[in-house]
Amino acid sequence: MDKALKILTMRDVKPEPIEWLWEPYIPAGKISIIQGDPGSGKTTMALAIAAAVTTGKGLPGGYCEFPADVIVQNAEDGLTDTIIPRLIQCGADEGMVHFIDEDEEALSLSDERIERAIMEKSAKLCILDPIQAYLNGANMNSANGVRPLMKRLGDVAARTGCAMLLVGHMNKNGSRSQYRSLGSVDIFAAARSVLTVGKLGTDDDVRAAVHNKSNLSAPGASQAFGFDPVSGFTWLGDCDATVDEVMSGKPKQESQFAKARRLIETALANGAVPAADMEQLAEEKGISFKTFKRAKEVLGVISYQRGRLWYWEMPIDVEYEECTSEGQNGSVGQITALVPLSQV
Repeated sequence: MDKALKILTMRDVKPEPIEWLWEPYIPAGKISIIQGDPGSGKTTMALAIAAAVTTGKGLPGGYCEFPADVIVQNAEDGLTDTIIPRLIQCGADEGMVHFIDEDEEALSLSDERIERAIMEKSAKLCILDPIQAYLNGANMNSANGVRPLMKRLGDVAARTGCAMLLVGHMNKNGSRSQYRSLGSVDIFAAARSVLTVGKLGTDDDVRAAVHNKSNLSAPGASQAFGFDPVSGFTWLGDCDATVDEVMSGKPKQESQFAKARRLIETALANGAVPAADMEQLAEEKGISFKTFKRAKEVLGVISYQRGRLWYWEMPIDVEYEECTSEGQNGSVGQITALVPLSQV
């Protein structure tokens, strides 16, 4: 029996704009991937994104228009001792994070419970971590095994408008990121956006996410973040990391951001320095003003005026007192700056 033939004409199809969960990194209603080597911080970054979605704020270089519910599935880390504490540390709204119970039956990418949960909670983000745990026994290195699962998940994303964020490990073979993604290249191909995570520069606590695949827009700037077991996750802003750098796993040339941070810490180690001198140092070292300013903000450097000059000083555990234009503490006058008591 011949199949029914249905032909569409272009004038019958209405173009629709791309919608974003986090522009330009995670499109709504599509599949995206965060990938990296073990210990690179990819899971923590995914949870930081989830936390930001629940509050509607906190995503650098883009936006989340309003708070939304999220679904988080993780097959490797403990829910009570790892996932929930990290979400709390990232500032998530606990009432807007949901988990599908897998005690009786494990989920797969084609499990109808995923769509039911998204619809019931009106979730805008669904995280599945790691990808290989949700393949339901399919050969992840086989295109025939992977394609139907990715197609099913993509259809769910399109119907619900929910962003599907898959977290994946990297294998040790191949030189290009799509071939180092664990499993068939069809997993990489099905994603509309891919972020590759790895170490940034020589600082073990600083990582970067490089936007190395973007089908729906120009790639976004690489995003640096702090990854410390004690202080937690902190977005550090745009950086100049490349996918080759974060994938190499080898010591590499210090990044401009790391260089700026080290220069500021060294220059201010013994006390305040005139702002003009700091800017001259940056220029001499070939560090852009934008990068230098970002490093200054991350370090919490204090700017204050003494006489006609502005100074930079590392934050210290001291009280601050208002200093008037007459330079007398506590006297009535126009406030010109907040000055450390050690400098009054």
